Amino acid sequence: MKVLVLGADGFIGRHIIFALRAAGVAVLASGRRTTALKELGFQTLKADLTDPSTHDPAFWRPHLAGGVHLVNAAGILTGSDARFKAIHVSAPLAACQARDGGHAVLISAVGIDRSKTGFARWRRFGERAVKPLAALTILRPGLVLADTSYGGSSLIRALAAWPWRTPLVGAGTQPFNPIHAEDLAQLVLACLQNPPGFGPFDVGGPTTVTQGAMIAAYRRWLGLPKVMQIALPLALARGLGRLGDALRIGPLSLTAVQQLEVGVLADPTDLVAKFGPLGRPFSAMLAARPAGTQDLWQARLYLLKPAIRLVLALMWLVSGLVGLTTPPGSFLPILAHLPLGEAALTGLARGAGLADLGLALALLRNWRPQSVGWAQLALVIAYTAGFSLIAPSEWLAPLGGLLKNLPVLALIATHIALAEER
Repeated sequence: MKVLVLGADGFIGRHIIFALRAAGVAVLASGRRTTALKELGFQTLKADLTDPSTHDPAFWRPHLAGGVHLVNAAGILTGSDARFKAIHVSAPLAACQARDGGHAVLISAVGIDRSKTGFARWRRFGERAVKPLAALTILRPGLVLADTSYGGSSLIRALAAWPWRTPLVGAGTQPFNPIHAEDLAQLVLACLQNPPGFGPFDVGGPTTVTQGAMIAAYRRWLGLPKVMQIALPLALARGLGRLGDALRIGPLSLTAVQQLEVGVLADPTDLVAKFGPLGRPFSAMLAARPAGTQDLWQARLYLLKPAIRLVLALMWLVSGLVGLTTPPGSFLPILAHLPLGEAALTGLARGAGLADLGLALALLRNWRPQSVGWAQLALVIAYTAGFSLIAPSEWLAPLGGLLKNLPVLALIATHIALAEER
């Protein structure tokens, strides 16, 4: 068996390609970034699904010839309509049309029929687009958990690790029947080997657990003492979700909040009738291995990561405004010994202010976080070196002066280290 997997570098996609390879399947792993997949030993196909060339069946046809199967695990939770359409509709449709006898399994999501989010709307469009085609199976997983985490599962761990009180969205009684990503991957393989039909089929685990009980169980798994749970008013939770969308704070989005608000309960009856129980109970997922220090670090740092980004953005914003508005008379006397005229020195100060504002804007939009992180490091080092030459006494200033740049550099380095989410 040969299988082309779209979105192979994603949370679900990686579990699928590992499960397929372990079963002896020849996997072609496709993703926007393929370097890590190559290092893991996979044959790869680099493809950005927002590229119009991937919306043409001709792009995929050479890779699906001769009965190669297709699995689409690509998707985004937030973004523009153009990105949603490209990733959820245009590229998967073109790949499905390019098949030469192979079966296709497309990963969708539970609850999209009743949700009004952009994610749900474009998932529905994607399902409708491929419905006229033959040899297709649509799977709609609910909450997907694993030994690793990403997105919503990382947010659950972060809430579990919150100090003093555990915040819940609403009363915390919302139901979930999570499925382990490895069990979902095995189901994908079973659907390729013994197709159950088009569906769409809900995919969920055998046990139901409330939001509050699930987060409490994760807190115990992390080895943290029991604390009281506090219900966030839904209006506040939705406001935080909208703020997360505006500032691009990953799973802190209106989509994620709405999922926690109503729960994610899948009805896998049809698939259970064909394949039997779909996976392990929720308690067995946590009991399979102990939490490591890295799990606790990730849970505690997950919401600190956007906080660090926003604090740095505030620093650069204020620094930029100061650089643009401070009267020349306030800083020219300090720089009088430099071999530059007043106009040049003033221009340098204003230019530095503009550079600072540019970094603030990039951080607020979460634009290319690693590149922006390195730019921040370079600028702080340049400022530190320059002022060390101009006013070395600032290293011993009573309120810190240049000495404060050292923790700033450490904070920026931490921001760079946390930029990669996969």
